[in-house]
Amino acid sequence: MIIAIDGGVATGKSAVGRRVAEALGLPFVDTGLMYRAVAHTALERGINAGDGAALAALASHLQVRVDGRRVWVDGKEVTEHIYDPQISAVVSQVAKVAGVRLAMVAEQRRLGRGGVVMAGRDIGTVVFPDADHKFFLTASLDERVRRRAAQLAARGQPVDPEQMRIEVQERDRIDTRRTVAPLKPAEDAIVIDTDALDLDGVVQRVLEHVRG
Repeated sequence: MIIAIDGGVATGKSAVGRRVAEALGLPFVDTGLMYRAVAHTALERGINAGDGAALAALASHLQVRVDGRRVWVDGKEVTEHIYDPQISAVVSQVAKVAGVRLAMVAEQRRLGRGGVVMAGRDIGTVVFPDADHKFFLTASLDERVRRRAAQLAARGQPVDPEQMRIEVQERDRIDTRRTVAPLKPAEDAIVIDTDALDLDGVVQRVLEHVRG
């Protein structure tokens, strides 16, 4: 069984995906971590986030492995750096590069063999268009800014609410307007507005659809 969970920044797709995968006994893959791994490696190697050709060449040769919340690049764990502010600032720009997405999608499809719950921005539209179940999570800008700020505060990172609002809006703009695999719900996806639901409520809604 393949379950696709898509949505924008801070809509809860990763937290929901982990819980759904655990309930169903399936592996979980957060594809956002893979793009963060590419962005981290690019910055580490001095590759400009606007150099699409260099980013595509880099991604095509990287071995990115994701296990839960942990991430490795070419055998080296990079988990502790994945959510650094400088990574968050460029990850959407890196992820919009066609060559980067091509490399990551190939790996994501490999990871999905045998069944998976996979969260991202193009799982139901590009990675697994024939997924057994597709969900698209939404939330208001105010709610997503609140959630994102809480996530960063929990990691001990300083939070400026106004700057956070600008960053979320900019990531939305890049993700929805990119020419390759733009963020949008699949035509057959079940759209869930998570504003009025806590994590348990969203997980229950997804499981009801899957089991029903």
